[in-house]
Amino acid sequence: MKKPQRSKSKRPAARKAAKSVRKPIMRHSREGAARSKGAASRKASSGPAPHLKKHFLDRFSREFPTTLKVMRAYPSGRDEFRPHERSQSALRLVHTFTIENRVGVDALRGELTMPPAFPSPPATLAEAVAAYETGAQSLIDTLRETSEDKMFEMVPFFTGPRQVGPVPVIDLLWQLLSDAIHHRGQLSVYVRMAGGKVPSIYGPSADEPWM
Repeated sequence: MKKPQRSKSKRPAARKAAKSVRKPIMRHSREGAARSKGAASRKASSGPAPHLKKHFLDRFSREFPTTLKVMRAYPSGRDEFRPHERSQSALRLVHTFTIENRVGVDALRGELTMPPAFPSPPATLAEAVAAYETGAQSLIDTLRETSEDKMFEMVPFFTGPRQVGPVPVIDLLWQLLSDAIHHRGQLSVYVRMAGGKVPSIYGPSADEPWM
């Protein structure tokens, strides 16, 4: 009696078919990766992303009036007030904003040197507020006249305690604006302690509620 013949396994054929299917998938993946890499390379070689100047200009133009509003909320006759003996006077604090605007303008014009040539503080806080308004408008006007390429030029500036290094102009501008926002919050505390009313900044305050 003949033993029944076993059917031949189709596993090798299945493996072969799977292999034949996988090959083009992997090949296409490699081709896709190569295309992505090539696109990234072309993007990198085309230079930095455009419109960074406009983005900063729009943000500075929004922050400038708010800062001016906080300055004008400070009570008159309290120019030399300071919350602590190691704190700056209100006059010197407001003058800090003018200094930062000047640094930004000098960087845009290619005139920034280290150490920077800081302007002297005015005699009164009212003059300091007026100088800030003039300096902020000067920064806006200078920025509008500056090319996008200038944003990526390197200028010398502080990179740490007693350290100076090359910094892109656009990075310096953002650093100056961030520091101004920080000092604006500081000034709002001076306003309260000197007996003034704190206006809204990014939201309502106790003196300027929204509801």
